Amino acid sequence: MKYDIIGDIHGCYAELLELFSMLGYEKRQGRYVHPKGRQLVFVGDAMDRGPDSLAVLRLLFEMQEDRTLYYCPGNHCNKLYRFFKGNRVQLTHGLETTVNEWHRLPKKEQQQFRSRYLRFYEDLPLYLELEGGLVVAHAGIKADMLGKPLSKSIAAFVLYGDTTGKIDAYGRPVRRDWAKSYKAEKWVVYGHTPTEEPYIINNTANIDTGCVFGGCLTAFRYPEKTTVSVPSFQPYQPERFHKFI
Repeated sequence: MKYDIIGDIHGCYAELLELFSMLGYEKRQGRYVHPKGRQLVFVGDAMDRGPDSLAVLRLLFEMQEDRTLYYCPGNHCNKLYRFFKGNRVQLTHGLETTVNEWHRLPKKEQQQFRSRYLRFYEDLPLYLELEGGLVVAHAGIKADMLGKPLSKSIAAFVLYGDTTGKIDAYGRPVRRDWAKSYKAEKWVVYGHTPTEEPYIINNTANIDTGCVFGGCLTAFRYPEKTTVSVPSFQPYQPERFHKFI
């Protein structure tokens, strides 16, 4: 199997369709398929911050119903799940944009969408292990975590990355560069931390190139290990991009 792994979408539906086209996917009977049988995979965080979160999610719902969805949840997915479950969460860091979209639906559609999202999230694997030695996890995963029983520490790492407990000048968690010390044959493809260019090191690839912040939406093609990107339609926010040292 050959895969096209797509980075954090964050509600950038128009850019997602552009990327599908660039990758060679065609819409047939309402579904996006590749003439050579390639499979779409997503690193999570489909929603929040961008203009069309519900459209992206509806597309993913359809793929899940067709049993063609390869998607692992991110921290934004988890937060929306907790919101729809009725937990007290802060409407910040982009969640407010998705919730505002949802509130604009008629009441009946709101409830239908909420129920569908809960089922969507509860059916997702925490991370994906695919053919050909490919692993996809939202914020990454260490080699010694692979194959182990799921735990709170593994879940936290996969959703939030290797956090230090400190906060930077912009109020974001400070994260360690776990990929620098990754040593395994399996490739880990992830997102979560926006960078100007894909960050590829030691059989790992961070493909969150900050589409929602005016960067690009990027796909990592596997097993070719090449990238394809389309430019964002969103305003450029240079302070949002992380620089690995």
